[in-house]
Formats: sequence, structure tokens, C-alpha cells
Amino acid sequence: MKKYLKLLIPLIFISLLTFLGYQIVTKINHKKEVAANIKTIPTFKYQNINGEQFSNNNLKVDTPTLFIYFNSECEYCNEETKMIQERIDQFTPNQLVFVSFEKPEKIESFAKKYNLQNYDNIHFVCDTKVTFATTFDVQSLPCLVLYDKKQQLIEKIKGQTKVEVLLKKLQQKI
Repeated sequence: MKKYLKLLIPLIFISLLTFLGYQIVTKINHKKEVAANIKTIPTFKYQNINGEQFSNNNLKVDTPTLFIYFNSECEYCNEETKMIQERIDQFTPNQLVFVSFEKPEKIESFAKKYNLQNYDNIHFVCDTKVTFATTFDVQSLPCLVLYDKKQQLIEKIKGQTKVEVLLKKLQQKI
């Protein structure tokens, strides 16, 4: 019996280490793949608050793009949006895409709350299949993903950020 335990315990230990090593390598490779995929704006399809399809084809060419992943009940998301709304005129040369996994009615209510629904450069979309987080490698709210006018990734920012910082980053690549 002791012989079996002496063989079984190291075998279990080695198996566990091998399994954990495999998991770590797989996760690292996945992170690298996602990072490579978001270097340029990845292909996406969402639904806007009018129920129409919104995809890469709807983005303006040669215009910096700011994706804002939000939730209407998130305090930081509300504060971020309020700061953007207060300086909305400075965002005119950029396109802003607000993305949420909430129902279109809630997203529309959020847009109306900040009076942002009537701007040509601002879009509110519903991620009904909850793919934005995995496609853009986002794990927190709010999360901002900035792209330059050539659709190249500038930066991915987790959490609330000052408007001055956003404007500076979007303008530095113009």
C-alpha cells in the first residue's frame, strides 16, 4: 500500500503541475492572439438603439474612434459620460461608440439623460451577444478603447479617465 502511495502522490503532483502549466501557456497565447486582433479595429456587428445593424462599415474613414464600454447603472460610467458631454464640442473630430450589453431601451434612456443621441459622430449600440468584452479584451467598466484615424490601436484604458487625457491621446495621432 505504501509503495502505491509513494508512486501515486508524485504522479498526481506531476500531473497537476503539467495541467497548470498547460493552462497558463494557453491563457498567455490567447492574450497574445487577442492583443494582435485589436491592433486594428476588429470586425464587429451590433445593434444600434433604433434596432438597425451597426458594424465596421458604419465607421467614418480617417476619423479617430473611441469605443466606450459602459453600463447605465455604473457610477464611473455615468461620471465619464457626464465629463464627455460637458466638453462634447471638443470631440467633434472624433467618433464615439458607446457599447453596452443592456437592453436598447436602457441604452437609449442613458443617451437621452446626457443629451448625446442627436450627434452624427456619436453612436449608441447594444451588444446583444455580449461579444465586445472578449473581442476587445475588456474586463472592467468603464473601459475605453482608442483608435487613431487609420484604425490603429492607440490605447486601451480601464476605468474612468479625464477628458483632457482622452482628447490629447486622440489628437496626438492625427
